[in-house]
Amino acid sequence: MALLNLRNIETYYGPVMAIRGVSLEVAESSIVTILGANGAGKTTVLKTISGAMEPQKGKVTFDDQDITSRDPDRVARLGIGHVPEGREIFPFLTVEENLRMGAFARKDRGVAADIDLVYGYFPALAERRKLAGGFLSGGQQQMLAIGRALMARPKLMLLDEPSLGLSPRLVAEIAGIVKRLNEEQKVTMLLVEQNARMALDLGDYGYVMEVGRIVMEDTCERLAGATDIKEFYLGMKDQGVRGRRRWKQRKTWR
Repeated sequence: MALLNLRNIETYYGPVMAIRGVSLEVAESSIVTILGANGAGKTTVLKTISGAMEPQKGKVTFDDQDITSRDPDRVARLGIGHVPEGREIFPFLTVEENLRMGAFARKDRGVAADIDLVYGYFPALAERRKLAGGFLSGGQQQMLAIGRALMARPKLMLLDEPSLGLSPRLVAEIAGIVKRLNEEQKVTMLLVEQNARMALDLGDYGYVMEVGRIVMEDTCERLAGATDIKEFYLGMKDQGVRGRRRWKQRKTWR
C-alpha cells in the first residue's frame, strides 16, 4: 500500500523547470531512495512534498489525502517530517530545546518520553543536552536534525543528504539508526542521497533522477546490480569495458 504518491509533478524555480513530470510511490513501512547527482532535482522533490515549494502541475497524495500545495505546517501536522539538507538546526538553542521545537504542534503528554527515546537512539545528544546546537559536530547536528523530526511522531520522514560532509564512520552510524527507526518505530523513509552505496544498502526501492526527471527505477537490490548504476554511481567497471574512455560511455536510459 502506497503511503505517498506523486503523479506527474512539475515544479519551477522562477522560469526554470526543476522537476519534469516526476511520478513515484513510497510504500508504507518501506525505505525508498532517490539517487542522482547535484542539480538532478532530488531536493526539489522533497520540498514539493513538504509544501516548501508549490508544484505547477501534478498531484501529491499522502495517507489518502491530497496535500498538493498545502502549507508546510499543515503537511507536518499530517505526519511528514522533513530533515533538510544542511541540517538547519537552531544553533543558539540547546539540544533539548531543539528537540522540543520538533514537538511544537503536539498537545499530548508524551514529549518527555519521546525525548528520552531520541536520546536512546543518539547517546551523544544525551551527553550534550544542555549544549547549544551550534557547538555540535557535523555528525551530531545531523543526529539532532533527525531527532527533532522524530519528535513530531511522523509517519513519513524525508531525509535530504544525511551523509553529506560526514566521515565514513559517521555515515555508517547514521545509516544504522535510520534502519532501526524504520524497523523499530515503523517510520517510512524517503531518502535522497548522492552516496549511492549507502542508499542502496538501506533502501527497499529506488529511483534515479537526472535533469529533473526519473530515468530508472527498481528494487535497490536490482539497481545495485545494474551496469549503469555500478558504472556511474558506484564507481565500478566491468573488466570488458576497462579499455573504453569514460566520456564515450552512454547511459542506457538516454
